[in-house]
Amino acid sequence: MKIVVIGGTGLIGSTLVRTLAEHGHDAIPASPRSGVNTLTGEGLAEALQGAQVVVDVSNSPSFADDAVMEFFRTSTANLLEAETEAGVGHHVALSVVGTERLVESGYFRAKMAQENLIEESGAPYSIIRATQFFEFVESIAQGATDGTTVRLSSARIQPIAAADVAGAVGRTAVAAPLNGTVEVAGPEQFGLDELIREGLAHRDDPREVVTDPEARYFGVPLEERTLLPGDGALLSDTRFADWLARTPSAK
Repeated sequence: MKIVVIGGTGLIGSTLVRTLAEHGHDAIPASPRSGVNTLTGEGLAEALQGAQVVVDVSNSPSFADDAVMEFFRTSTANLLEAETEAGVGHHVALSVVGTERLVESGYFRAKMAQENLIEESGAPYSIIRATQFFEFVESIAQGATDGTTVRLSSARIQPIAAADVAGAVGRTAVAAPLNGTVEVAGPEQFGLDELIREGLAHRDDPREVVTDPEARYFGVPLEERTLLPGDGALLSDTRFADWLARTPSAK
């Protein structure tokens, strides 16, 4: 099966391409680096020739409100149009658990717009919503840092290893289209503050994590379950402590 992976050189995409190839599929990584630009449409028609599935795990190069909305709207529209012309039978997209509850953020408004375009396109599709990755501990901490203090709420979060996300996306890509959405998450819940505190301690990061019920998450106020998946989510096996044990610390 020929599967084109948009964003195929990134964190999820590179793992996905490798895994699909190991299972005998013709997995093609597509990105501006390889001459495929979903924002301008450059190289799309050529890359999609003969493809049965297109997986979109790309991300906007800018998270500014207008730029991120332009990226997801334009690139998704270009992809869907090119897929129709190429006869692609399955569009798979990676999104984020809780997107509809986080639309005070320009980024999540853009992800919601992406999902809506896919759902309304009439194309066979599958949307996989994942919780935040273990690999995002540092970026979450950085976004909440004020001097040497990291202010975070204790809202619940159920993070997942990026490799497990790639596995879920791969299994979805080679199956029949869901024409719907599935959620994937890790096996454990944490308080957001607790998760980041544990992750930073592993890195010997001296910043202090302070629990602040009013702290915003990338500009969005959180309720207790805002970041959690719903009932029926697919749960992965990798636990955070085991992932940390395999991840180099600052020592």
